[in-house]
Amino acid sequence: GGWCYYDFNAHTQKPSGSSIPFVSATVLVALKEAEKIGIDVPDRLVQRAVDSIHRQRKPDFSYLYGEYFRWQPMYSINRPGGSLGRSQACNFATRIWGDEAVTDDVLITWLDRLFARNLWLDIARKRPVPHESWFAVAAYFFYYGHYYAARCIELLEPGQQQRYQDLLTAVLLPLQEKDGSWWDFPFYDYHQQYGTAFALMALVRCRHAKSP
Repeated sequence: GGWCYYDFNAHTQKPSGSSIPFVSATVLVALKEAEKIGIDVPDRLVQRAVDSIHRQRKPDFSYLYGEYFRWQPMYSINRPGGSLGRSQACNFATRIWGDEAVTDDVLITWLDRLFARNLWLDIARKRPVPHESWFAVAAYFFYYGHYYAARCIELLEPGQQQRYQDLLTAVLLPLQEKDGSWWDFPFYDYHQQYGTAFALMALVRCRHAKSP
């Protein structure tokens, strides 16, 4: 019911690989945006994707890296340190599709973890081998995770947003490269483009609301 980015199994027209919760979350966010502009999004398609994420959600709202890890829930990447850049996306996606379990307290808990334990992501940033860092974190989760943190901040009450906007700004601004870009992983020839896009989409959401 979810989506994945590799199919190493049967290589069939309908992918046979394991669903990956952060990929499913990314697609669900795009589908919600499509729904907002009038595109019909089938309820069954959405529910199957949400269910796939729920199957991989642990009680503390960390998420398995993929459904193939269901018998290894305490493997490093499935623990909070490994889920740090992915929980933001999964929490945001399921919340906007009506998941009442993802409360403001859950969002705040994971935002607090993101900033308190930010070095678990930062220590992986710019490492060239995927998942070579502690908790099997890959470099490309850095700006991805912070972008979805910005989306989670938007869901909080206005009075709770500014603190997290300021924390997110303090993480991202010093990391701008001399050429004006941001990047976290040497991805083919587009690492600067996607890193910069994620950083800017996060930072624009850190602007404080103007007083009336």
